[in-house]
Amino acid sequence: MSEAVLNTVHVPAATPAPIPLREILPWAIFVGLILLLALYFVGAEQGATSIVPGMYVHEFVHDGRHLLGFPCH
Repeated sequence: MSEAVLNTVHVPAATPAPIPLREILPWAIFVGLILLLALYFVGAEQGATSIVPGMYVHEFVHDGRHLLGFPCH
């Protein structure tokens, strides 16, 4: 092999640019609210705090409720 090939160093063409917090913050708040809504439906949607009448939501998330450790019966 030639000496030029052995001494070659690869330099990346571009470096990743940092993402400013003001661009991430709205998405982080949105995802947080969606996760809180999902937690409510899995953990508390039944009984006195029920938004949806009947047991439809409870039956739909029943197995997930047990998997996450929420008691329901």
